[in-house]
Amino acid sequence: MIHQYISNGYQIVLDVNSGSVHVVDGLTYRVIPLVEEALIKHNETVEALTTYVAGRLSEEEKKHLDSTDLQEVVGELLELKEAGMLFTEDIYENYIGEFQNRATVVKALCLHIAHDCNLACKYCFAEEGEYHGRRALMSYEVGRKALDFLVASSGNRVNLEVDFFGGEPLMNWQVVKDLVAYGRSLEGVHHKKFRFTLTTNGVLLDDEVLEFVNREMANVVLSIDGRREIHDLMRPHRGGQGSYDEVVPKYKKVAESREQMNYYVRGTFTRNNLDFTKDVMHLADEGFEQISVEPVVAEETEDYALREEDVPVILAEYDRLALEYIRRKKEGKGFNFFHFMIDLEGGPCVAKRLSGCGSGTEYLAVTPWGDFYPCHQFVGQEEFLMGNVEDGIVQTEIRDKFKACNVYAKENCRNCFAKFYCSGGCAANAYNFSGSIDGTYDLGCELQRKRVECAIMIKAALADEEKEKAL
Repeated sequence: MIHQYISNGYQIVLDVNSGSVHVVDGLTYRVIPLVEEALIKHNETVEALTTYVAGRLSEEEKKHLDSTDLQEVVGELLELKEAGMLFTEDIYENYIGEFQNRATVVKALCLHIAHDCNLACKYCFAEEGEYHGRRALMSYEVGRKALDFLVASSGNRVNLEVDFFGGEPLMNWQVVKDLVAYGRSLEGVHHKKFRFTLTTNGVLLDDEVLEFVNREMANVVLSIDGRREIHDLMRPHRGGQGSYDEVVPKYKKVAESREQMNYYVRGTFTRNNLDFTKDVMHLADEGFEQISVEPVVAEETEDYALREEDVPVILAEYDRLALEYIRRKKEGKGFNFFHFMIDLEGGPCVAKRLSGCGSGTEYLAVTPWGDFYPCHQFVGQEEFLMGNVEDGIVQTEIRDKFKACNVYAKENCRNCFAKFYCSGGCAANAYNFSGSIDGTYDLGCELQRKRVECAIMIKAALADEEKEKAL
């Protein structure tokens, strides 16, 4: 499968199955789909392919074409095919049977340490921390049993991940500290290594928390939506007052104390700020170098929800953001934007390419009272209740359904060029918008495809910059 597009003047060709990316000239860009078409018909010699391609060109195109040049291009394309970099076959679908029957090990937990929050964010899928249920704080005992379950269910895997999540986890700070200490006590005995992370709205962040986070947390996610007016509109206190001025100085201290690494300022853009490039640039101007601003996921009935009619505006905005991103990188004022970070040389393992985050199998969410759900976005939906810390996973059919969820189980993914980058997208979004975890969230898919295209173009532009510097 080949995907071609033009972005920022670059004519880009992606060989989907191998992941190879080619920046080509106009003739090659025109010829590639014709060669692919010919190969389907088994015309595999340079001469046969050249004849086939020439026969498909218009008379106007032939006027400006040298037959020797055409044959040379076709020959080069065949060389790339032989090298496994173009027109490659899909080797992953043959792996599905083995993939679905793999042994299940749990490698990560999202601990809902607090089903409560001190903000009233308008787009919060957790309903101000309540998750369709009651306000509650996780006890140390429940958290301890969750970590014991993780160790017992992780097989031979050494590295385990635990995210302290909410609501707002700092509302249950002592239990967070106690559970980190307990996790550390398990490491040597069981030959495991915990990677703890924290997601916070920053209101309760102080020097004592920061010192502990910097010592014990591999990563910290700091929630902020960008410009003051946007942030305060969507992330107010329950009394309506904004939180921007309260959290930004604290976030700057976090970023500086962690030497601009191992953190993210993470925002959400809505219909209120379709010009979200301004929010990303605002965060960069405030000195943050690790930035993620993501599209809101909400029902169309919400006034802030993204709608299909907004898609062209959002796609153009991603183009605008990509160009600004490149400009700042070239000027030495660069930052990382989560959705533009893409590995074209190595990339994720096969399992990751096929099924993404591993929700419901390798990754689980734990409620304050110890129930297991496939991920934090399914919490409170009783049809996805999988078990609890006392009994383990008792609804194994839910796990097996998630185990079988992959890009080949989703009809809309099969012919999508981005399938190995998004791995089929978010199961929760698919379920909420299509009624099935094997469905898709179509609006989100459109945005994901654009982000992949931008990310690849950025790689091409920055590679050109490196070449120029080397000359």
